[in-house]
Amino acid sequence: MHRRRSSAAFTIVVTIVMLVGAAVMGLVLLLSGAPGALVVGVVLAAVPVGPLIWVYLWLDRYEPEPRSLLVMGLGWGAFVATSGALLLQLFDDLIFSTTDVVSTTIVAPITEEGAKGLFILLLLFYRRHELDGILDGLVYAGMVGIGFAFTENILYLTSAYVGEEGQAGGIGGAVGLFIVRCIFGPFAHPFFTAFTGIGIGIAVVARTRSVRILAPLAGYVVAVLAHAAWNGSLMLDDGRNALATYFFLMVPAFLLLIGFAVWSRRREGGVLTAALTDCAQRGFLDPAEIPWLARIPARRFARRYAEKVGGQPARRAMVAYQNEAVELGFLHSRFLRGVPPPDFAAIGQEHVDRMRALRPGLVWPQPALGWGPTQMPAVSGGQWTSQGVGPGGPGSGAGR
Repeated sequence: MHRRRSSAAFTIVVTIVMLVGAAVMGLVLLLSGAPGALVVGVVLAAVPVGPLIWVYLWLDRYEPEPRSLLVMGLGWGAFVATSGALLLQLFDDLIFSTTDVVSTTIVAPITEEGAKGLFILLLLFYRRHELDGILDGLVYAGMVGIGFAFTENILYLTSAYVGEEGQAGGIGGAVGLFIVRCIFGPFAHPFFTAFTGIGIGIAVVARTRSVRILAPLAGYVVAVLAHAAWNGSLMLDDGRNALATYFFLMVPAFLLLIGFAVWSRRREGGVLTAALTDCAQRGFLDPAEIPWLARIPARRFARRYAEKVGGQPARRAMVAYQNEAVELGFLHSRFLRGVPPPDFAAIGQEHVDRMRALRPGLVWPQPALGWGPTQMPAVSGGQWTSQGVGPGGPGSGAGR
């Protein structure tokens, strides 16, 4: 009940804040240039969005996050983070009258990374059960960063099209900036915010209070420093250091982050297999199901087989069962590591109950399981308790 209230509160608050942010940014965009220039800015800014989203969805395939939350992340970045950072920067300009260099290299990174990272921090507090570790933090950070970059690129591209001091830059000016921002540097904002996501992901699985507090702070600081380094290279010496910063700092750092993300994604396969194996020993599923749940190509094959034999209803049942089992597996992994969410027992029981309800409609591929298309394994389903499986299942306790 508490989890549902927290989820509802999170959804309501984020939706209201996004509507306010959308109104603010809509006004800013309307005032930023003529309608024609704005259309050019929106079209060009939208070009890198699809490929970037695909990259993060690919990273998210082992345990897909709720699409509603991913959309909220995009909306938060596009409306809330942009409007919030803009208002803070206007406040700084009015009160402290900082120079352009200080505003760009210090104020902008601090405010923008804080506004973007706040969404993942809210997830940590109100939807903690959706965060299972570093990869989830990276995915949500990426979505927020993509949304932020989209709106910011509209502003810059529109301005480039309009030109300075009433002199039209035209399509040539907009395309030139598009190449710099959307072709060479579309990953910039997702890259910066990734460090905050990593810090929060570490906090989710940390056992000590100090790490849970310091990891998000450290991630935010690294995000600000990376952002400041990039902005500073564009400002200092009239931007003559930008190319060197891009190739010798940004590109290597981004490649390292990609390698880390791919490693984290592969590691999730091993983590899921180990957790589901323990779940099988406790009676939540048949051990022969694990290959069709833990490996992504096998999941797809199982879905195609189910559809071939039982049509769309069988496919839907297989998809739903796989999703429930994967969620249960990652939740159980956190339980085994000693860092489960506070209400993990209730969440786990919900997954077990839904799996039990779906099991009669499953059609498994025959070669691996050795069953006929409609023969189901005998699995008790168990009873999820704070100690693992209760009297309803074949074992109990965490000491397996």
